[in-house]
Amino acid sequence: MRLTLLFVFTVIFSSCSQEKDMLVYEPVMEMILEPGSTTPIPNEIPGPHLNESGTYHYLALGDSYTIGASVERAASFPIQLKARLEKGLKVEVNTEIIAVTGWTTDNLLNAVNRGTQLPSYDLVTLLIGVNNQYQGKPFRVYTKEFPLLLELAIELAYGNPKNVVVISIPDYAFTPFAQGRNTDKISKEIDEYNAFAESTALQNGVPFVNITDITRNGLSNPELVASDGLHPSGVAYKRFVDVLYPIVLPIFD
Repeated sequence: MRLTLLFVFTVIFSSCSQEKDMLVYEPVMEMILEPGSTTPIPNEIPGPHLNESGTYHYLALGDSYTIGASVERAASFPIQLKARLEKGLKVEVNTEIIAVTGWTTDNLLNAVNRGTQLPSYDLVTLLIGVNNQYQGKPFRVYTKEFPLLLELAIELAYGNPKNVVVISIPDYAFTPFAQGRNTDKISKEIDEYNAFAESTALQNGVPFVNITDITRNGLSNPELVASDGLHPSGVAYKRFVDVLYPIVLPIFD
């Protein structure tokens, strides 16, 4: 049975006094995809007939950065991207979001393995890992589970890696929430997660989009931070889409 949309509008992190209340999720199997050289991807891979039905299907996988915690649903980046595509392509884009505030890679793996609404999608985006870092999980957990998530994302995109986009993890060190914490350590670890995600994506022929630099203006430009002092604002998500749109649009040619 396919998983319905998951929306939980809470904050991915808690304040110092609330950290003990973080949700605990069941463990997931640990598997690893050994890194290798970059795999050449043929220009033509059998995949979706994007113009056949006049309706495209988009699957967004992630955590609170994907559901747009602390902003209106319409301001989240998947819904802003949907709107931009619909305006540019003059078609309907059905959007399914599998994301919950606080999710780590194992939570997302469990959810995707339980099923999606459709067997295949024209576009799949993947943004995950900040909660692995925030919760202090060993980095090796991410290096085991992120490649498996990417493999699933490709399978859900008709097996075509060109129909998948990996999005970098925002840097919450540049938010009011993080002030008083070890922000240098946060940024360094976010960079490590993003470097692994980018390398894994490129090895599999999947585009990687860096939006982290946008979020690193959060202190100098407060309009980029949501009212909770932690998550990106709708303005920041619009800037995400400004970067994503030219990468995504050729998928629908």
